[in-house]
Amino acid sequence: MSKIIRTEPNPVLSKAVEFHGFVYLAGITARDPGKDIKGQTAEVLEQIDALLETHGTDKTRLLTAQIWVKHITDRPAMNELWTAWLPADGAPVRACVQAELADPKLLVEIMVTACK
Repeated sequence: MSKIIRTEPNPVLSKAVEFHGFVYLAGITARDPGKDIKGQTAEVLEQIDALLETHGTDKTRLLTAQIWVKHITDRPAMNELWTAWLPADGAPVRACVQAELADPKLLVEIMVTACK
């Protein structure tokens, strides 16, 4: 039976789960919800980098991304950081939608899957 590795599990979720060479990240939000969309997006991308590194992979191995923004009008500003962060010709399949997030101060949440 293959081993399942869970990172920072709690009663509700794990920050990441690794199984069969795939790394699934939970929806990641900014630690400081007082920042604007660019500040929050930068924080989220930093956290994604760190979690992927913990599991021995990185953004060059992204397969999928799901992005939720509080205001769809923030999408261009978020995309500015997102596209600068992605490796050249390394964009994953992606969905980006407007959504009410768990905390009204949160402006963006990003969930990715990568392989090793």
